[in-house]
Order: sequence, then structure tokens, then C-alpha cells
Amino acid sequence: MKRYRGIKYSFRPKSYWDEDNVLQALLRDVKGAERRKMIKAYYDQGNFLELEESFTKASLSDEERYRLASIHPMFMGGEYLPDCNSNETEIARVTLRSTMQDVISIRAKEEDGELHYSVTDEYDDHEFRLWRDSSLEPFSLKDLIEFLDKSSQGIGYPGGLSLAYNNSNADSGLDRESLEDFTTISSEIYSHLEEHYDRVFADWVAEEQEEEVVR
Repeated sequence: MKRYRGIKYSFRPKSYWDEDNVLQALLRDVKGAERRKMIKAYYDQGNFLELEESFTKASLSDEERYRLASIHPMFMGGEYLPDCNSNETEIARVTLRSTMQDVISIRAKEEDGELHYSVTDEYDDHEFRLWRDSSLEPFSLKDLIEFLDKSSQGIGYPGGLSLAYNNSNADSGLDRESLEDFTTISSEIYSHLEEHYDRVFADWVAEEQEEEVVR
């Protein structure tokens, strides 16, 4: 795993259910990718109370999802994720710049004094192979990155949950530069996670450009 300057890879949250972080509490288990962006924007502007209540719910009704889909298919991103179970919460997510803005949710559940991890998406037939499925304490940022890099959906491309989708699209003929922001990996708990992967994707693009220069 490559480490980048300015990122504290030893960071480990005390809990995945920190109620002292207001934004984290507001976003907890809200499934829709676009609704999460909206909540963040309203919160940062100090206008959260003006946001329509339906936009802040964890899950939408079929009617509410249909209303959003009529605006653009990307508004469905994440909305069909399974609900979190009891004592379970999302700790990170992978968002793909596909037509439907597919979302992969990384979750932790507290049970019998341990944390148990799972990965799910919006499709019933996808199975994920996990690097590890439990721990006694929350992951450090380094642990979470290793989890993402070493877990997979089994689509046949290297890179785990972080780079496999970029590699799959690149193999179909798209250049890496056009795919630099195809995958976004984010977390409300691990504030430097997205920055780490922004640099990973930038390096991934640079590798192709360097190879072209050598040729």
C-alpha cells in the first residue's frame, strides 16, 4: 500500500456510532448518493433545517424513488441498497460514475463484543469476497484501505474494490485519463479516505501516460 504525505493512516475512530459528529449522525444510513450530497451541502451552508424531510430519510418509498428517477437515473444511485440491520452502519462506500450511479456499501455490525464487516450493493446476484470479516476494534485508516484493496466482487480484474472497476473499463478501450473520477471512495468517518484514493487514481492515470512516453 502506497502512503501519501499529509494523510494519517494510523487514525482509528473510537466508535462507528459517534453521536458527537453531527454531520456523521445526519448521514448515517442515508442510502442515496445524491441525497447525501444534498444533505452535506445544506449542512455546510447552515440551511439543513430547510431541507425537505423526505430527503433526509435513510430509505425512500417506491413513490419517492420514482419521483427522483424521473429527474435523472443517477438519482437512483444507492437508493436500492438493502437497509442496514440492527446494530449495523455504513463505514465507507464506493460510488461508480455509471448511468445509475451504482453504489457499493461497506458496513460494520456490532455483535458479541466484535465488529463484523460486510459489503453489499444494489444487485441480489453479486457476491463479495472479503479480506477479513471481523475485528475487535474499528479499522484504522490503513486497515480500511487494505480491506478495500484486498476485497473483491470477483469481476476478474485486479485492484480489489478500489481499482477493479477502473481496470475493467480501461480494458474495454477507454483511456485512463477519462476514468480518473469513475470511482469515488468516501467515508464520513475516515475523512482522509477519499483524498488517499484521489491520489491513487491520479497515479493510475500517470502510469499509463508514462508508458506511452516510453513507447
